[in-house]
Amino acid sequence: MHYTGPVYRPPFEADSILVQVTVGCSHNACTFCTMYRGTRFETSRMEDIEADLREAAHDFPSVKRVFLVNADAFVLSAGRLATIAEKIHEHLPNVETIGMYASVKNVIGKSDEDLARLHELGIDGLNIGLESGLDEVLAHLNKGFTLDEARTQLARLKKAGIGYSLNIMLGAAGSEFWEKNAVANAEILNETQPSLIFTALLHVDPGAPILDEVKAGTFHEDTLGQYVTEELEMLKRLELEDTVFYGLHTSNVIPVSGLLPRDKDLLVKRLENGLARIPERYLNSHPEKGYEGMSILR
Repeated sequence: MHYTGPVYRPPFEADSILVQVTVGCSHNACTFCTMYRGTRFETSRMEDIEADLREAAHDFPSVKRVFLVNADAFVLSAGRLATIAEKIHEHLPNVETIGMYASVKNVIGKSDEDLARLHELGIDGLNIGLESGLDEVLAHLNKGFTLDEARTQLARLKKAGIGYSLNIMLGAAGSEFWEKNAVANAEILNETQPSLIFTALLHVDPGAPILDEVKAGTFHEDTLGQYVTEELEMLKRLELEDTVFYGLHTSNVIPVSGLLPRDKDLLVKRLENGLARIPERYLNSHPEKGYEGMSILR
């Protein structure tokens, strides 16, 4: 298989075949992210994609889902994505769905007809980094889109039948505005009704521009307790019809996962009980962060 630079996938894509169709990230300018900072964005050659599909067909002929990498494979034109999808079905006839990371920006350039065609070809379950329901936070994070643009493009995906998961970054608004962020996140999630919500904590890595703000004291990270309370307050406000709540990222202080609305009370109780068991000295601290933002409590 052809893989260039770092390759990431959502945890829930563990059973999917990863096929590289782009290298790096087309935006690569979010103030919190360093995942692809040293990787130049490129598109993969069709001959390399086909070679990988032949290899996958030999090793995993019964696979049912393919996940296209890297950072925002949906940036490719609708025509290019359609060709790739057709090749996937040619080499892997058991594949039912094709997922990938996507940005709101990637959707804007595709017509309604494009989206409908891609859905017909099995493209579904896009993983989208919304991060926050506050416009000022999206601007601060340099996401490259506004909340209104997100609303419009997510509605277009839903109209075309393309499902999506939304990533929410707890702590993205900073410690002064955690409650405002929790309320706004719940509002946009209730409005858009994603198929899955993926929560993780803001973790400031070396090289991320937001780290300079933390060091200068112009941005204040959530305390460990605020991270959990922000998630809890968001969860309490969610009114969803059929959405997986996936709070199992390595950075999450208290791992929780379930189906909403069925498991809402259970998840709330788990967060409340977990919060009550954490010593106060940790709740009020900013613990050292390890791999992908895991809190290191000493």
